[in-house]
Amino acid sequence: MTETLTGTDRSAGISYEELLDADSRTDRVPAHLRAASPMPAGDMRVPAAVYHSRAFHDLEVELLWKKVWQLACHEDELRGVGDYVVYDIADLSYLIVRTGEGADDISAYRNACLHRGRKLRECDGHGAKVLRCAFHGWSWRLDGSLNEIPCQWDFPTVEADDYGLPRAQVGRYGGFVFINPDPEAAPLADFLGSFPDTQTTLPMENRYVAVHVAKVMPVNWKACQEAFMEAYHVVATHPTLMETMGDANSRYDVFENYSRAISPNSTRSPHLANKPAYEPWPDGKQFCRYRHPMSGFIYERADDDVVHVIDNDGNVSVFNSDGVWVSGPITQADPHLCLWIGGPQVPGFETVPVSINQPDDGTPWREYSADMRREELRRTLSAHHGVDPDDICDAELVDAIYYSVFPNWSPWGCFNAINYRFRPNGNDPDSCIFEVMLMAPSPEADRRPDPAKVVHLGVDDDWTEALVLGPLAKIFQQDSLNLPWVQRGVRNIESGQVVFANYAESKIRDFHVRLQAQLGIDYAEMMAGVPVEIRL
Repeated sequence: MTETLTGTDRSAGISYEELLDADSRTDRVPAHLRAASPMPAGDMRVPAAVYHSRAFHDLEVELLWKKVWQLACHEDELRGVGDYVVYDIADLSYLIVRTGEGADDISAYRNACLHRGRKLRECDGHGAKVLRCAFHGWSWRLDGSLNEIPCQWDFPTVEADDYGLPRAQVGRYGGFVFINPDPEAAPLADFLGSFPDTQTTLPMENRYVAVHVAKVMPVNWKACQEAFMEAYHVVATHPTLMETMGDANSRYDVFENYSRAISPNSTRSPHLANKPAYEPWPDGKQFCRYRHPMSGFIYERADDDVVHVIDNDGNVSVFNSDGVWVSGPITQADPHLCLWIGGPQVPGFETVPVSINQPDDGTPWREYSADMRREELRRTLSAHHGVDPDDICDAELVDAIYYSVFPNWSPWGCFNAINYRFRPNGNDPDSCIFEVMLMAPSPEADRRPDPAKVVHLGVDDDWTEALVLGPLAKIFQQDSLNLPWVQRGVRNIESGQVVFANYAESKIRDFHVRLQAQLGIDYAEMMAGVPVEIRL
């Protein structure tokens, strides 16, 4: 299908360092973009059971979710005293509460009544005076101290000093609130290390939650997260990105508790180097009529769930949106492009034309794309951001720069709005909650807009039902086609293990190195038959 061996940590073609050297504002390239920290090469084989084992899930609850810093909410969800957010992770639940007017007056409590264990709050709320259990009326003050026990005479051994709500540590960064249930854990700043140094062009505290979508996915949280940690899957999963993304020339670095990938845009995929440069056609539609960049076949929407695939000789074959053959001489088709064309659509985007936006005046493509972005920022950025678009390098404006902060937060860099969070869906190791937050520049200096309400999607809901995502929903739609089959497949691998690439999947390798250290286990021992045990 594509070239494979080059003797380098990338496919044939220009390196990312060379792209930075050719940047129209190379003197403005921040040092952190040039900071190279590739993970040493090495074999990484992971027991398939880590994605479906109940025992492994239980181990994560005890030694990961009870011990690590994790993003719980945004501080704008806690504007008023008594506002609270319910943060659930596996079978754990915490109440994040605004206890006073000060910026640091935020506390996190175990969300369980100390009488009979009922959840104190099932959903987020505002303006609570006390935290009162709806079962028998036990209540606590906002500072976590015991407030009242109905018929207190009947509990002679319950002392108020012993019955304050158990706390988790709280830390704040970039407008987000993090918690760590471990009272002995080092501060959040120590955990994040140098990560804040990578978020300098438009710091997160100058952004607000403009979009928030949470979807239940039928796949383990780790496998879901790993699908968004590399560009290796673009050639098979996202054919519509290949004309504009140098996927196989992405750069990967690992640092302290975080890792980074950079996928260059406004450059063709190296996988297309030996393919014909097909001419565009006048009636191409981005979401309804698209030429596959590898085969040259045209995929055309005929109706809901009906796709016509037109080969290079003009023959027409019919497939459904899952890529299942219906009729015609071509019996195999790209299922991801079939879904893109024949699956659910975002209303109003059916007639969007295909446009690669390449310059015709000799301007380098990346500079041209960056200039378009600069013009947009001149219209949308407010003066209080202190950002001059002309001082920003091309790379920060056009490239996909995506981080992974251990264990489950994935913020994108520079002006990209995307933030991901991945969590187990309750105590089910076979499903998770995948959240997409889009962080837009705040229009005012002294107050961010209220955060967007969460759009919840069930396991059977299509991403296009979250209209707030616009065309991004189609990208997530393609990724979601793979993940249920990944979850089924990890139970069926005969060897009982999965293997990751040395370089292109080094972010995933780094994650599993950190996970083993956090859990105090060794995958090699697991694959040799040593049972997983919780060692407290």
